[in-house]
Amino acid sequence: MSPLPKRALLAITSYNGPFYSNGDPTGLFYTEALHPYNVLTKAGFTVDLASETGTYGMDPHSIDKMFMNESDFATYNDADAEFSKKLASLNKASDLNPADYGLFFASAGHATLFDYPKAKALIAIAEDVWARGGVVSAVCHGPAILPHIMDKQTGKSVVSGKKVTGFTDEGEEQMGLMDKINELGLVPISKAAESAGATYLKPEGPFDDYSIADGRLVTGTNPASAHSTAVKAVAAFESL
Repeated sequence: MSPLPKRALLAITSYNGPFYSNGDPTGLFYTEALHPYNVLTKAGFTVDLASETGTYGMDPHSIDKMFMNESDFATYNDADAEFSKKLASLNKASDLNPADYGLFFASAGHATLFDYPKAKALIAIAEDVWARGGVVSAVCHGPAILPHIMDKQTGKSVVSGKKVTGFTDEGEEQMGLMDKINELGLVPISKAAESAGATYLKPEGPFDDYSIADGRLVTGTNPASAHSTAVKAVAAFESL
């Protein structure tokens, strides 16, 4: 049994600005937070939600039958669901005590490419969890935060020398978003990981369920991987 607190911090992006070609904003990709939340709570974790600013906005493209099942829609439409209440009263990361957490999970949305690399309070919580021997995990574009989370013992990113995954360049191309990412000076997940010394791995298809656990670091590729990433994060925690 892990000596760490069985409490998880589920990071949420605070960016909610225009991004898509039709003018729609990017923001939280709903199921990439909901599915990990469900896995973690079912495994007995207390789960807190926080963004850097204590605010968030939804990516409207994530509220779609392509990504959500009936249970997901039921939660989304129920303001009294525990997840809905936690999202509505989102914590500001700097108000939290990093020592309260044994697991850090970065949810996603393209919005994370904007704010996660500079999210000092979220990064500080993840660094503290890592330094105490806890689990750091992320899915889809959530790994945008990982190169900036430092291992205090090595002075390098926690991904240095590790196998990681995250949303693929092929996925960005299929969505017609790679040019926009380059235009805005954002860093794709593969490039960010490799520049920090990680070995970036990807599934055969960009939307296949694919997740990797490399010790205490756990990553997943896309919305379909949110559940399996959280399952592996729980397993990593339980093996500590």
